[in-house]
Order: sequence, then C-alpha cells, then structure tokens
Amino acid sequence: MTIRLAMLGDIVGAPGRQAVVQQIPVIQSRWQTNLIIANAENAANGSGLTPEQYAKLRQSGIDGITLGDHAFRRAQITHTLETESDIIRPANLPAKAVGKSWMRLQPHTPGLPCVFVVTLLGRIFSNFPANDPFSTIDQILAQLPETNPIVLVEIHAEATSEKQAMGWYLDGRVSAVVGTHTHVPTADARILPKGTAYITDIGMCGPQVSVLGRRVDRILAHMTTGAQVPFDVAEDDPRVCGVVIDIDPRTRKATAIERLELAANPNAPPFVA
Repeated sequence: MTIRLAMLGDIVGAPGRQAVVQQIPVIQSRWQTNLIIANAENAANGSGLTPEQYAKLRQSGIDGITLGDHAFRRAQITHTLETESDIIRPANLPAKAVGKSWMRLQPHTPGLPCVFVVTLLGRIFSNFPANDPFSTIDQILAQLPETNPIVLVEIHAEATSEKQAMGWYLDGRVSAVVGTHTHVPTADARILPKGTAYITDIGMCGPQVSVLGRRVDRILAHMTTGAQVPFDVAEDDPRVCGVVIDIDPRTRKATAIERLELAANPNAPPFVA
C-alpha cells in the first residue's frame, strides 16, 4: 500500500481560496489522495491568514496547513497557531515565536503511518530573521517522536540554489523536499538518488493572469515609473498548482512525484452563488 499525498502551493487571495475549495474534490477523486496539505500564507488578500479562512480551508478537505514568512501578518491567527495541531509556522523562527514547528498528520486510510510536516524559511535574498534552516531540520529530525518517520519538508525560499541544497542535504533522510514561495512552478520534479522526492517550486494556487498573483497593471506601473501603487490581488484564470507524491510506508522513500495543475471554473461555486 502507498501513501499518496498532495502538496498545494501558496494560496493567493480570494481567487486562490475559491479555486482550492472548488478543486479539492477533483484532487481527491482523480488522485485518490490520503492527505492534502497546502501553504496558506498568502490567503488573506495576498498576505497572511485569518482564523475564518483557516477553518474554511480545513472544512474543504485540506488536512494540514503551512505558513511562510507572512505567518504572523494577521495577528488574529496567533490563537489558531497556539491551539490547533494541523497548522504550522516555519520551524526556524526565533525560539519565542508562537506556534508549532512541525505537525503530525494521520492519513485517511486505516493502517497507514502518520506523516510529519516541517516548513523551513530560506535566508538567501531575505531580510526575515530566520535561523539556519539546515541546523534546524537536523534538530527536528532528532526530536521527532518516532523512529524512521515519514517526513515532508517544505523549503519556503527565494533562491533556487538554497532549495536545491536543502534537497541534496536531506536526500535519503526525509521522504520529500518541496519548494514554495516564488509562485512559479518548476520543471524539475524528480526522485533524488537516495529516495527523496524533490521539486524546486510547486507554484501557487491563484490567478495566473498576474505577476505572482498580483494585478499586472499595478506591477507594471510600479516597475516602469517607480510609483508606489497597491499590489492588489488579480482575479483572472484561477488555478490550483502543486504536486502529488507517492511514498512507500515500508521504506519511507518516495516512489513517484508529479506536478498538479488544475484550472478552476470561475462561473461555478464558490466563485458564484
């Protein structure tokens, strides 16, 4: 028996949330997933997550939610981070940061082992005060309450080099390393030599007629004139992007990884009543 999980990229604004809610049943039916995980750090108008949005995403069929550098952008999410077991902030934040540094998710199919999920922030090209992600993941792997656990690591980072380095660093030590944050899917999904599934970036869940989820006209106005304009979330061509990963529960190694990209229907619920 195989564990099949889907990891969805950064959910951007209302179009991203609506696309995910609409397409979760499609993912469950087409891929017969045991777990669905999503990064929701951009869900609240492109920056942060609210408790209400968290609840709706969980109700839609998402089993676990990760956050990135915008984890604390919405102050009201603090209580959720402190009390819920299915949402995590990046593990390599300062020691006093609220929230959990890893989560344990139980697949829906009886008899399958649980999956541990960890998110790490990259530090290259970033001003966010994150600790060393490499030493952080070493510490977490040593502390997990199981021997030879199944672990999915999300590396939320700007630099391709840092993401690839993390993949090689963890090859054979975790089941999967997936990159997020840059919102553009990459074409390098593969199984590394020692059995770890890897991709540099899984893309975003949100409007594709955009610049990383923001309105094209706003970004162009800023880039061509230097004017300070609001980077409003775009709306057109909402899609759900991510990966589907198969893991052998006996060896804890990945056996397959494939990109997932689904076009949402903006003329159907929940886009329209």
